[in-house]
Amino acid sequence: MTIPRIAPYPMPTGPGAGPAAWLPDPHRAALLIHDMQGYFVGFLPPGRPPTTDLVANIRRAREAAYAGGLPVIYSVQPGRVARADRGRLYDLWGPGMTDAPGDRDIITELTPGPDDHVVTKRRYSAFFGTPLARLLASLGRDQLIVCGVFAHIGCLLTAADAFSHDLESFLLTDAVADFSLVEHLQALDYAARRCAVTMTTDRMTSLVAAPARPAGPAR
Repeated sequence: MTIPRIAPYPMPTGPGAGPAAWLPDPHRAALLIHDMQGYFVGFLPPGRPPTTDLVANIRRAREAAYAGGLPVIYSVQPGRVARADRGRLYDLWGPGMTDAPGDRDIITELTPGPDDHVVTKRRYSAFFGTPLARLLASLGRDQLIVCGVFAHIGCLLTAADAFSHDLESFLLTDAVADFSLVEHLQALDYAARRCAVTMTTDRMTSLVAAPARPAGPAR
């Protein structure tokens, strides 16, 4: 199996619903832009939804993070991974991306800034085998806002892993994309019910741009 070519679909705009009542706090949250590399984005329909909305909304989330003082973190996967290092991913997805810059680099619209952080991952979750948890702790952050691709794979597993690390996790409903609208909605539903707060980019930006609240202790 390889990643399929993804047909256009309308970006979901609903906020989602679930039992958790967490809200992003600019003193506690960090923004994770997940795997927005040319290889993965290249499977999405160019110039059409959900791609256009995905990129525009991630850019808005990133600008709000910068304005609110939130750390911005990128996850990336390496190119041309050896068969032994790729593990079971090879069984499901084959050899993966090459080490060509067009595959490996983050798309130009989202090129990391000089103060942004980049973690390299080799499995679905951006926590597994990476320094992400230590990085968040060193930054004094106990909330993680996730956006990027793909919603039902790495984004969902990263949000669930954040929950397992006792972090408050958030998944932006209209700043992730997936193989289909059905899988996109399934990922949002599971996240909202089991591990994260799902919210729109508009909601997230309004909250992190709100007047600063006193910083609480990291948990």
